[in-house]
Amino acid sequence: MNIWLVRKTRFNIFASQGNQREIMQKTSMRVMNRRVDADIIAQLDAATNNLGAATTASLALVQQAMVTLGENEVPVEEQDKMWFVASDAFWGYLGQIPEFNSADYVETKYLSGPVVRSKRWAGFNWIRHHRLTGHGTASEKCYAYHQDAVGSAFDMGEGFNTAVGYDEEQDYSYARCSSFTGAKLLQQEGIVQILHDASAI
Repeated sequence: MNIWLVRKTRFNIFASQGNQREIMQKTSMRVMNRRVDADIIAQLDAATNNLGAATTASLALVQQAMVTLGENEVPVEEQDKMWFVASDAFWGYLGQIPEFNSADYVETKYLSGPVVRSKRWAGFNWIRHHRLTGHGTASEKCYAYHQDAVGSAFDMGEGFNTAVGYDEEQDYSYARCSSFTGAKLLQQEGIVQILHDASAI
């Protein structure tokens, strides 16, 4: 069980701007979301398939990851389940190649249509994450994987149990967020670790 508790005195709430109770509640939920991400990243870090020594991002590197997954008999044609978690530097390198930005190659158009949370390109749904292991170093870890290769358990009954309240005896307000979560690597073959050299960017 994960619990995060934020407390503020009545004076802190009086002296500040905005709805501090709402801010405390949102802060606790963000912390819990980061905890869920950290659990999943820890399981991805346990993957044993990799593409070798650290190199900089390129279309060839992305294609190599896809080919490796295909050779491991991962159903790469299931594009809704194929994911690539990239660091800021990896994303920055890809942003310099035309195939990553051109409407001729990118399925999801960011400047028109509904708001989307991930980009689909080169057979993967892309997530940009700045808390990957080794972030910003010469050997940061990025991942290409099939969704079924890693599991994330979550209490669907309550989800994040959030509460805001006031302790009269101690004269402080609080926001609490708790949940039952966990992550587990399920299939080694479905994950490829890509060591990325972010030192030059």
